[in-house]
Amino acid sequence: MNVRMGLIRKKTDWSAEDFRSYWRDRHGPLAAYAPGLRGYWQNAVTERLQRGIDFARGPWDFDGFSQLWFDDVEHADQAFKDGKLAADLIADERHFLGSLHIVTAEQRVVIEVPQPQARARLLKRISTLKRRPELSEDDFRREWKIHGDLVRKMPGVGAYRQNVVVARELVKGEPCGYEDLPIDGVVELWFENADTLQAAFSSRAGQTTMAHAKTFLDEITAFLVQEHRVA
Repeated sequence: MNVRMGLIRKKTDWSAEDFRSYWRDRHGPLAAYAPGLRGYWQNAVTERLQRGIDFARGPWDFDGFSQLWFDDVEHADQAFKDGKLAADLIADERHFLGSLHIVTAEQRVVIEVPQPQARARLLKRISTLKRRPELSEDDFRREWKIHGDLVRKMPGVGAYRQNVVVARELVKGEPCGYEDLPIDGVVELWFENADTLQAAFSSRAGQTTMAHAKTFLDEITAFLVQEHRVA
């Protein structure tokens, strides 16, 4: 399945607490009515630190990441294109969001995510990736697959998913080019806690993994998030 991800900034006059509450209790249930929706999780940003990695951070500063799963890109596009629900969602987004970028991604599960009850006890980190400028999209995909095999060897990684971006909308509903939204992938990593995360990247396997990252990545922008399952 394809995953449609919203890269979200709240309005500046909204507190983080008010934003998370409204997103969870008001907007989430509305978006859950999207036709063809297979799953929907919200990831509210709780921290903006690189934690464990010495890497150039990109310019992105998000307050949340939405993830909505559909069978394919066509179903995802159709769900938010026309009709009353689409209009209601746009009106609601204008009420509490400062900006909303959309990326559609092909998802690869490298280390299986636990069931929700066990998953709720884990710490999650989401990172956006930008490839080195001399590399093509195919180069990036090839190297990221190799990178995934290196992450498997890191101690303490509870789960790991790679989301390869295949389409972009700088403004929702308006497809854009790579130069307008230069994000090649979105990483999802789960750990037992912050100490486990730090230890994983400090390990010999972690150092090997990050040395490889520098051969194909230009930027990594990391966020700790709190997950919430909507549907």
